[in-house]
Amino acid sequence: MHLTMVPGIGGSNEGHWQSLWQAGAPEMSRISPSSWEDPDLENWMDALDDAAGSRNGDTILVAHSLGCLASAEWLLRNPDGARGVLLVAPPDPAEPAFPELAGSFRDPRLEPLPVPGLLVASENDPYCTLPGARLLAGAWDVPLIDAGALVHINDESGVGAWSQGRNLLTAFAAGLGVSIPLG
Repeated sequence: MHLTMVPGIGGSNEGHWQSLWQAGAPEMSRISPSSWEDPDLENWMDALDDAAGSRNGDTILVAHSLGCLASAEWLLRNPDGARGVLLVAPPDPAEPAFPELAGSFRDPRLEPLPVPGLLVASENDPYCTLPGARLLAGAWDVPLIDAGALVHINDESGVGAWSQGRNLLTAFAAGLGVSIPLG
Protein backbone atom coordinates (compact mmCIF):
# COMPACT_ATOMS: atom_id res chain seq x y z
CA MET A 1 0.00 0.00 0.00
CA HIS A 2 1.31 3.40 -0.97
CA LEU A 3 1.33 6.35 1.46
CA THR A 4 0.97 9.95 0.32
CA MET A 5 2.37 12.51 2.74
CA VAL A 6 0.43 15.78 2.89
CA PRO A 7 2.39 18.21 5.11
CA GLY A 8 1.28 21.60 6.35
CA ILE A 9 2.63 25.05 5.58
CA GLY A 10 6.26 24.94 4.51
CA GLY A 11 6.30 21.17 4.05
CA SER A 12 7.80 18.98 6.74
CA ASN A 13 11.46 19.59 7.52
CA GLU A 14 13.93 16.75 7.96
CA GLY A 15 13.23 16.41 11.70
CA HIS A 16 9.45 16.14 11.26
CA TRP A 17 7.90 12.71 11.76
CA GLN A 18 6.51 12.74 8.20
CA SER A 19 10.02 13.16 6.79
CA LEU A 20 11.45 10.57 9.17
CA TRP A 21 8.80 8.05 8.13
CA GLN A 22 9.41 8.77 4.47
CA ALA A 23 13.21 8.37 4.68
CA GLY A 24 14.09 4.96 3.33
CA ALA A 25 10.52 4.04 2.41
CA PRO A 26 10.15 3.99 -1.38
CA GLU A 27 6.40 3.38 -1.25
CA MET A 28 5.75 6.88 0.03
CA SER A 29 5.41 10.11 -1.87
CA ARG A 30 4.78 13.71 -0.85
CA ILE A 31 2.74 16.45 -2.40
CA SER A 32 4.76 19.24 -4.02
CA PRO A 33 2.69 22.41 -4.24
CA SER A 34 4.43 25.52 -5.52
CA SER A 35 2.74 27.48 -2.72
CA TRP A 36 4.28 25.93 0.43
CA GLU A 37 4.94 29.31 2.07
CA ASP A 38 1.88 31.14 0.74
CA PRO A 39 -0.62 28.26 0.61
CA ASP A 40 -3.27 28.27 -2.08
CA LEU A 41 -5.96 25.59 -1.84
CA GLU A 42 -6.30 25.05 -5.59
CA ASN A 43 -2.53 24.67 -5.96
CA TRP A 44 -2.59 22.06 -3.19
CA MET A 45 -5.48 20.26 -4.92
CA ASP A 46 -3.34 20.05 -8.07
CA ALA A 47 -0.42 18.76 -6.00
CA LEU A 48 -2.64 16.07 -4.48
CA ASP A 49 -3.87 15.14 -7.96
CA ASP A 50 -0.23 14.69 -9.02
CA ALA A 51 0.88 12.76 -5.92
CA ALA A 52 -2.17 10.61 -5.21
CA GLY A 53 -4.48 10.85 -8.22
CA SER A 54 -2.50 8.43 -10.37
CA ARG A 55 -2.68 5.75 -7.65
CA ASN A 56 -6.29 4.91 -8.56
CA GLY A 57 -7.29 4.91 -4.91
CA ASP A 58 -4.42 2.64 -3.86
CA THR A 59 -2.96 5.04 -1.27
CA ILE A 60 -3.54 6.27 2.25
CA LEU A 61 -3.19 10.01 2.79
CA VAL A 62 -1.06 10.91 5.82
CA ALA A 63 -1.79 14.54 6.56
CA HIS A 64 -0.47 17.02 9.09
CA SER A 65 -1.77 20.47 10.02
CA LEU A 66 -3.00 22.44 6.99
CA GLY A 67 -2.51 19.24 4.97
CA CYS A 68 -5.52 17.84 6.85
CA LEU A 69 -7.79 20.54 5.45
CA ALA A 70 -6.33 19.99 1.98
CA SER A 71 -6.76 16.21 2.24
CA ALA A 72 -10.37 16.48 3.38
CA GLU A 73 -11.23 18.81 0.49
CA TRP A 74 -9.40 16.61 -2.03
CA LEU A 75 -11.23 13.50 -0.83
CA LEU A 76 -14.59 15.26 -1.04
CA ARG A 77 -13.72 16.11 -4.66
CA ASN A 78 -12.23 12.66 -5.36
CA PRO A 79 -14.27 10.14 -3.33
CA ASP A 80 -12.37 7.16 -4.76
CA GLY A 81 -8.96 8.87 -4.54
CA ALA A 82 -7.64 7.00 -1.51
CA ARG A 83 -8.36 4.03 0.73
CA GLY A 84 -8.22 6.15 3.88
CA VAL A 85 -6.76 9.20 5.57
CA LEU A 86 -4.80 9.85 8.77
CA LEU A 87 -5.41 13.45 9.87
CA VAL A 88 -2.88 14.70 12.44
CA ALA A 89 -3.23 18.04 14.25
CA PRO A 90 -5.59 19.83 11.86
CA PRO A 91 -5.82 23.57 12.44
CA ASP A 92 -9.20 24.99 13.41
CA PRO A 93 -10.10 27.86 11.05
CA ALA A 94 -12.17 29.39 13.86
CA GLU A 95 -9.09 29.77 16.09
CA PRO A 96 -7.30 33.14 16.24
CA ALA A 97 -3.99 31.31 15.62
CA PHE A 98 -5.17 30.09 12.19
CA PRO A 99 -2.57 31.41 9.72
CA GLU A 100 -3.81 34.49 7.87
CA LEU A 101 -1.80 33.52 4.80
CA ALA A 102 -3.90 30.35 4.49
CA GLY A 103 -7.08 32.28 3.72
CA SER A 104 -8.14 29.96 0.88
CA PHE A 105 -8.31 27.13 3.47
CA ARG A 106 -10.42 29.11 5.96
CA ASP A 107 -13.83 27.66 5.03
CA PRO A 108 -13.33 23.89 4.80
CA ARG A 109 -16.24 21.71 3.84
CA LEU A 110 -17.39 20.06 7.03
CA GLU A 111 -19.17 16.99 5.75
CA PRO A 112 -18.54 13.26 6.10
CA LEU A 113 -15.46 12.06 4.27
CA PRO A 114 -16.05 9.39 1.62
CA VAL A 115 -13.29 7.12 2.99
CA PRO A 116 -12.38 5.85 6.45
CA GLY A 117 -10.27 8.23 8.47
CA LEU A 118 -8.71 8.82 11.83
CA LEU A 119 -8.07 12.22 13.41
CA VAL A 120 -5.26 12.54 15.96
CA ALA A 121 -5.21 15.67 18.11
CA SER A 122 -3.10 17.08 20.90
CA GLU A 123 -4.52 18.43 24.15
CA ASN A 124 -2.43 21.60 23.95
CA ASP A 125 -2.24 22.36 20.23
CA PRO A 126 -2.12 26.16 19.75
CA TYR A 127 -3.87 25.82 16.38
CA CYS A 128 -6.78 23.65 17.51
CA THR A 129 -8.31 23.00 20.90
CA LEU A 130 -9.41 19.48 21.71
CA PRO A 131 -13.09 20.57 21.51
CA GLY A 132 -12.32 22.08 18.09
CA ALA A 133 -10.74 18.79 17.00
CA ARG A 134 -13.85 16.95 18.20
CA LEU A 135 -16.00 19.23 16.03
CA LEU A 136 -13.83 18.54 12.97
CA ALA A 137 -13.83 14.79 13.62
CA GLY A 138 -17.61 14.82 14.05
CA ALA A 139 -18.17 16.81 10.86
CA TRP A 140 -15.86 14.54 8.87
CA ASP A 141 -17.38 11.46 10.57
CA VAL A 142 -14.03 10.05 11.69
CA PRO A 143 -12.92 8.83 15.12
CA LEU A 144 -10.75 11.11 17.26
CA ILE A 145 -7.66 9.97 19.13
CA ASP A 146 -6.42 12.21 21.96
CA ALA A 147 -2.62 11.88 21.71
CA GLY A 148 -2.00 13.71 24.97
CA ALA A 149 -0.10 16.98 25.36
CA LEU A 150 2.06 16.97 22.22
CA VAL A 151 1.58 20.63 21.20
CA HIS A 152 1.26 20.61 17.34
CA ILE A 153 2.67 17.08 16.93
CA ASN A 154 5.61 18.26 14.83
CA ASP A 155 9.39 18.41 15.12
CA GLU A 156 9.15 21.25 17.66
CA SER A 157 7.01 18.96 19.85
CA GLY A 158 9.98 16.64 20.31
CA VAL A 159 8.11 13.55 19.07
CA GLY A 160 10.94 12.49 16.72
CA ALA A 161 9.79 9.62 14.52
CA TRP A 162 6.56 9.58 16.59
CA SER A 163 6.19 5.87 17.30
CA GLN A 164 2.65 6.40 18.68
CA GLY A 165 1.62 7.77 15.29
CA ARG A 166 3.29 4.89 13.43
CA ASN A 167 1.39 2.43 15.61
CA LEU A 168 -1.89 4.27 15.00
CA LEU A 169 -1.30 4.28 11.24
CA THR A 170 -0.36 0.59 11.24
CA ALA A 171 -3.53 -0.32 13.17
CA PHE A 172 -5.66 1.95 10.97
CA ALA A 173 -4.27 0.34 7.80
CA ALA A 174 -4.83 -3.14 9.24
CA GLY A 175 -8.47 -2.16 9.79
CA LEU A 176 -8.60 -1.38 6.08
CA GLY A 177 -7.15 -4.82 5.33
CA VAL A 178 -3.80 -3.51 4.05
CA SER A 179 -0.23 -3.40 5.26
CA ILE A 180 1.87 -0.28 5.01
CA PRO A 181 5.53 0.37 4.17
CA LEU A 182 6.74 1.56 7.56
CA GLY A 183 9.91 -0.02 8.87
